Amino acid sequence: MFKASTALATIVATTLTTSAWAEGEVNLYSSRHYDTDERLYSDFEEATGITINRIEGKADELIARMSAEGANSPADILLTVDTSRLERAKDAGVLQSIDSDVLEARVPAYLQDSDNQWFGFSQRGRVIFYDKNEVSNPPRTYLDLADPQYAGKVCIRSSSNTYNQTLLASIIEHHGEEAALAWADGVVANMARDPKGGDTDQLRGIISGECEIAVGNTYYFARALRKNVKGVSDDIDMIGWIFPSQDAEGAHMNLSGGGVAAHAPNKENAIKFLEYLASDQAQQYFSGGNDEYPAVPGVGLSEAVAKLGHFKPDDVSLSAVAKNIPTAQKIFNEAGWR
Repeated sequence: MFKASTALATIVATTLTTSAWAEGEVNLYSSRHYDTDERLYSDFEEATGITINRIEGKADELIARMSAEGANSPADILLTVDTSRLERAKDAGVLQSIDSDVLEARVPAYLQDSDNQWFGFSQRGRVIFYDKNEVSNPPRTYLDLADPQYAGKVCIRSSSNTYNQTLLASIIEHHGEEAALAWADGVVANMARDPKGGDTDQLRGIISGECEIAVGNTYYFARALRKNVKGVSDDIDMIGWIFPSQDAEGAHMNLSGGGVAAHAPNKENAIKFLEYLASDQAQQYFSGGNDEYPAVPGVGLSEAVAKLGHFKPDDVSLSAVAKNIPTAQKIFNEAGWR
């Protein structure tokens, strides 16, 4: 959808801190598994002359690999999904703080690490879906999911899922540990089934009648609007959605982002790549190619994402939220959330 062109070269040239044409290479460790990201890489290479060498894998495996490689690691960049994993990489010592006027200007402060070790480049709202035929009064806030009126109606992923860990960590940040535990206890009591599957499976649960309410990230739903997703798209009109807590903190946002590796051999090129991800062209591609919300304010949305409507996002510091993730896991365990 977003074709590489002379316009792209101009955008990158004005966004990067030095000359856009800067031959060399950059070594990218990525746990983003989306085929549409191929265009991000090829456009960057075409615009800058910098070759991207990629190693792909699961986030925890890549973090462990970088730790084991130590000072000899060839990694220049870690790119991954969810605040919890970005913070895990920081805690493991595999990222470094960087100075970039471009990133500081374009990426909102609440979507960056407080020490500039990681930056967010795209977002997904974690929202409440419901069966429009069965639920006349859907939950309006995350805390409402624990209301006894929804007993036996809720489908949601496991406590090991990073999206849920970060959501609970944000509830801790806004409402405190006691309220967070009460919420987790209440959601467990309201589950229609034991947690299983991914976010798309929660949507399928609504369509199959296994549950009437589900929690999932927006980009799974937007993808089913844009193209055929088995078990969802054909009956998607029966699903309604709520951006939670619009009269309070706003909808929780999951983050996809990256940082420069602690021992990056091509540090300048690594920073150029991160700055490119904050350009208008790359930001539009996150939305058009993978149904995500841009991190940079003012960038237009793809047609499928725009169909979800306007909402108030939670602008709490995700760096602060990330520090609550260990406590969130303890609360999940105490609540018996599998």
